[in-house]
Amino acid sequence: MNGLVLFLPLLVPLCSAVCLLVGARSVQFQRVGGVVGCLLTLAASIYLLWQTDVHGVIVAQSGGWAAPFGISLVADRLGAVMVFISSFMGAAVGVYSLSEIGEGRIRKFFYPLFLFLLFGVNGAFLTGDLFNLYVWFEVMLISSFVLVSMGGRKKELEGGLKYVCLNLLASAFFLAGAGILYGKLGTLNMADLSVKIASSSDPEWILSGSMLLMVSFGLKAGVFPLFFWLPASYHTPPVTVSAIFAGLLTKVGVYALIRAYTLIFAPLFDDVQWILIAVSILTMITGVLGAASHFEMRKILSFHIVSQIGYMTLGLAFMTPLALAASIFYLVHHIIVKTNLFLVSGIVIRKKGTADLARIGGLYKSAPWLAALFFIPAFSLGGIPPLSGFWAKFGIVKAGLDIGAWISVAAALAVGVLTLYSMTKIWAEAFWKKQPENVPEGEMETCGKGKLAWMVIPVTILAVCTVVIGLFGEPLFAFSERAADQLMDSSEYISAVLDGAGNGGQE
Repeated sequence: MNGLVLFLPLLVPLCSAVCLLVGARSVQFQRVGGVVGCLLTLAASIYLLWQTDVHGVIVAQSGGWAAPFGISLVADRLGAVMVFISSFMGAAVGVYSLSEIGEGRIRKFFYPLFLFLLFGVNGAFLTGDLFNLYVWFEVMLISSFVLVSMGGRKKELEGGLKYVCLNLLASAFFLAGAGILYGKLGTLNMADLSVKIASSSDPEWILSGSMLLMVSFGLKAGVFPLFFWLPASYHTPPVTVSAIFAGLLTKVGVYALIRAYTLIFAPLFDDVQWILIAVSILTMITGVLGAASHFEMRKILSFHIVSQIGYMTLGLAFMTPLALAASIFYLVHHIIVKTNLFLVSGIVIRKKGTADLARIGGLYKSAPWLAALFFIPAFSLGGIPPLSGFWAKFGIVKAGLDIGAWISVAAALAVGVLTLYSMTKIWAEAFWKKQPENVPEGEMETCGKGKLAWMVIPVTILAVCTVVIGLFGEPLFAFSERAADQLMDSSEYISAVLDGAGNGGQE
């Protein structure tokens, strides 16, 4: 299998961004080119996903240098599905941006930065080298920092400062952990690290390196107690930016944790399993309690990102085939649902001028279609059957029951109830109650001036996806099980990278 398929999800957004920089003077060219670039990236990711599911692990060695000396790009089923779902969200949010992102931000290179962000996210999912994972993280960080602070308003700059400072701290932990591993083992190729750690006679140093990486990945994922930057920054930029951040950025951290502890540090997993379980439970609880205590729509949704991350890391902590499959299913479900909820909040802001629940109401009567579009992802997030969230939570709970993790299961069920409470609060306040009178106009927010249809189309598509996954989720869960099998037995991944036995090629 030609390794070029691995480069397409990287080259397409990169080349699209460069083309947009060349034509930066034309606002219309930026809009059309930005969306076309996102759609082409989606097409490339679909092709990669198909090839990976059919042929297994695909490897490309950049420059013709064999691993572990060269830069390896690797796609197994987990990496490929993450590239696909990220590109799908990029395309959906790109269409949505046509209505929300104004000329001022476009002239500040919004669409090239958006595509550079997708470039970094896809690179993080495809890299087979720990140092290059750090590089891709930095590409994401630079792009996302500019996007979050682009407007120059006080709250955007404040949120952006918190965001970048905490992520730079995560980068420092990452470099420290990677430095320890390289100093002891002489390699940062993930497959080579896995082989050398399994035969290492110095487990204390290896464990210390793994803990530093756990802190770094945990901070980027937003787990307890490292989550406080997320709800402080995600509600400050335009909804387009909030939505893509909510859908993708923390999931890169979750992906890194899964990759690290199923491949690199698999021999040390017993030493950290109890930490992952405790952190997952506390992440679920603190996130949902934060959501219950707030009254602004995007702040509530930001805290729920934290809460739901706990379910995904809990599946990793259980480390059974069913638990890992449920985590992968949960990742896909949550990226779709959470992105859609942020997009819905943008339509609410467009209609009411604000997302403050105390100052809005009556949407059930004035916009019943919007009520339906909110109901689907909101109650999927709460785990109501037959929507996708029910099956995602069911898989995690079933995996916990199978291994007798009663406390974890009880926490997961309790958090699910509180999640439903938060979604019901938004429903009751924004949609069901009457519109409050005498709302001060001076505090109204804005949400662009483009056609509302560009906002409604992606929200509708994502809502349909949620229903389809809920009603016909067996193919996705079967794929998740195949991906989990690859994670549980890393020999195919290691052989493909180090021995050239996979279906990759040298480029």
